[in-house]
Amino acid sequence: MSDVAISVENISKCYRIGTQGGPAYHRLSEMITGVPQALWNAGKSLVRQRSAAAKNQRDTQDNGEFWALKDVSFEIKQGEVVGIIGRNGAGKSTLLKILSRITEPTSGRFGVRGRVASLLEVGTGFHPELTGRENIYVSGVTLGMTRTEIKERFDEIVEFSGVEKFLDTPVKHYSSGMQVRLGFAVAAHLQSEVLIVDEVLAVGDAEFQKKCIGKMGAAAADGRTVLFVSHQFGPVVGMCSLAILLNRGSILSIGAPPEIVQAYTASLGNASANVLMPTPHEAQLEIHLTEVTCFNSQGIATNSIGHDEYFDIRATYQVNECVPNASIRVIFSDEFSKPVFISDIALEYDKISPHSQVNVTARTPAYFLRPRKFLVGLYVFIPKVLIIESIHHAMEVTISDQGLLDTINEPLDYGCVFGPCQWTIGTST
Repeated sequence: MSDVAISVENISKCYRIGTQGGPAYHRLSEMITGVPQALWNAGKSLVRQRSAAAKNQRDTQDNGEFWALKDVSFEIKQGEVVGIIGRNGAGKSTLLKILSRITEPTSGRFGVRGRVASLLEVGTGFHPELTGRENIYVSGVTLGMTRTEIKERFDEIVEFSGVEKFLDTPVKHYSSGMQVRLGFAVAAHLQSEVLIVDEVLAVGDAEFQKKCIGKMGAAAADGRTVLFVSHQFGPVVGMCSLAILLNRGSILSIGAPPEIVQAYTASLGNASANVLMPTPHEAQLEIHLTEVTCFNSQGIATNSIGHDEYFDIRATYQVNECVPNASIRVIFSDEFSKPVFISDIALEYDKISPHSQVNVTARTPAYFLRPRKFLVGLYVFIPKVLIIESIHHAMEVTISDQGLLDTINEPLDYGCVFGPCQWTIGTST
């Protein structure tokens, strides 16, 4: 018997921008919860279609095609833990949706041996009006569990999720983090041969992320195959036996995780300006990033900055719809995608009009970041409510050494930032 758990042969996926033709594929949870959303979505559909078509015109052919995946092929053996990395729009989520049988490929074929448990979006399979307790059963059935299986594992699911106090509260009152915890708990406790997880764990706290990583490791130890998308390279390097790097819908490299992570950081390049072409999904967002540029203290566009000068990260956003209480967040991470610091700014709702562009600038002070490479991420979100857009690796910035006293000790790691401590010196006799 073959030990191949997942086989992908020349998979391609094409979307048609701004058109209504072609078959539609829906997940069961969308069918369950779709009716209440229909009127709201219908009211916004025309505006979003026009915005998406206009914004993507430069990145599509005359027939309006967008290829999210192009001739992707690979095999994963039973019991392997595989990480998929790549920039936003690389095709990672599309690939997982195909393997989860949520959408169909345009061409090519794939095979998955055994039952699949997948968690691809926050609140997958949840009905907002139902309680957490009720949604455990609804989500479990959506994932293919029997009612008996859910009863047997109910207490474990609740304990793992950590939402015991809110179990009889409608999930519409849950934060996105609580929904992620509950959704992952259900998916992880399904006795499946394959576990597929998208980048939803970024919503959870550090303690819960450790629990999830441990659960995925335990699943692999039990012989289950784990496939997950992550922008955090620590779990990819520490837990995976194989990594796949996607770029613009194609596989750029497959191999050992450390080498693939290094190839990914190298692929970011040294461009001081990054023009982002949105995917069909991103183009329909209320607010989405279109361009990001780094300027040094002299106002020159460059991503090589001296440690003794300030620099600006300037981001341009397309506003399709005004969103009350929305904020912009910038996250600086080290070369292993571990966050170093964040900074937020609230958008002034009354000063922004629909179908306009907004320029946001974040200035990082001099003598703050230590010499090394940093990844810059940009996010649009409503605090404690919703993440509208997350661009984990919008660009890369290199801080160069301009003459530090400790340069003779180069082999030592002095961290990522200069600590702004307030020092006092006292003497006594």
